[in-house]
Amino acid sequence: MIGRKILGTSLVVLIGLPVLFGVIWAVGLVRASLSSDFLTKLPQEIIAEIPASMDGIFAAARDENLRMDPGARAWIQAAEKTGIRPSELLEKTGILGWMKGEVSRSLNQVGEVLRGETSIHSISIDMRPLKAALLHPEMDRFLEGLVDNLPPCDEQGMKIWQDRLSSGFGHGENLPACRPVEAAVAKQVLFGERGREVEKIEDSVEVMENVHPFPFERFGVTKAATMLSYLLFLLPALIILAGVWLANRTAGGRLRWAGISTLAGSLPVLLMAFVLKRFSSWALDGGWVFRHSRWTNDWDAVVFDKL
Repeated sequence: MIGRKILGTSLVVLIGLPVLFGVIWAVGLVRASLSSDFLTKLPQEIIAEIPASMDGIFAAARDENLRMDPGARAWIQAAEKTGIRPSELLEKTGILGWMKGEVSRSLNQVGEVLRGETSIHSISIDMRPLKAALLHPEMDRFLEGLVDNLPPCDEQGMKIWQDRLSSGFGHGENLPACRPVEAAVAKQVLFGERGREVEKIEDSVEVMENVHPFPFERFGVTKAATMLSYLLFLLPALIILAGVWLANRTAGGRLRWAGISTLAGSLPVLLMAFVLKRFSSWALDGGWVFRHSRWTNDWDAVVFDKL
C-alpha cells in the first residue's frame, strides 16, 4: 500500500504536474497569439500611436540631461530645426495614410481568413504608395532642411562626406553630423541613398503567399488551432489520473487526490503569470538594457519606453 502511494505520488508530482504546467502555458500562448486582438487590432493600435510616439522621442532629445551620442543629438536637433514634426512628415508624405489604409486593410484580411470569415486567398500589401511617399517633395524639403541645420564640418567631416559621395552610402564611417562647406554634397549623398533604398523596395509584398486551396472554401485556422490545443490537456490528465489510481483504491480518495493535483498545478502557473507581468513592465521600462557607455545610453531607454 505504501509503495503504491509513493509510486502514485511520484507520478503525479514529478511528471503529471510539470506536464500540466507546460500545457497551461502552451494553450495560453496559442490562444493569445491567434486571437483577433493580436492579429489585427494590436497592429492597428500601434499604427495609430506612431505619430505621437515619434514626436515624443524627438521631444525627449531636448533634455540636456539625457545621455546620448553627440552625433545622434546633432542630427535630431537639426531635424527639429526644420520645423517639420515627424507626425507632420508622416501625414504630408502619405506614409501614415498608407499604414492606416493599405496595411490595416491587409491585416484585416489576414484576420478574416484565419478566423474563417472569408475564403482562403493570397493577400499582399501594395508598397507603391510607400515608395511614392518616400520620394514626396515634402520629404525632399525635410532632407534639405536637415542638412542646412547641421553644425559646420571640420576638415575630417568634409572628407567623410566627399568620400561617401564618391564611394556610395554604406561604405566606411557613419555619416558625420555636420554640414560641409558645399551643402549640396551632403544633400546629394542623402538623396542618392534614399533613391537606392526606394529601388530595393518591391512593388508588392505577399503577406499570405503560395496559398493552396483547401477541400473547403473557408477554414477557421485560429478556432481550430485553439480547440486542438485543448487536447493537450489529455496528456497531463491521464498521467495524474494514473497516479491517483495507483495511490488510492477508494473513489473518494481518488477524487480528493485529483482535486489537489489540479490545484497544485495551477498555483505555479498563477505565480509565473505574476512574475511575467512584473518582468514585462520592467523590461518595457528599459530595465533589461545593459548600461554601458560604449554602446548604449539614456536614448535607448527613451526609445524603448515609446515602443
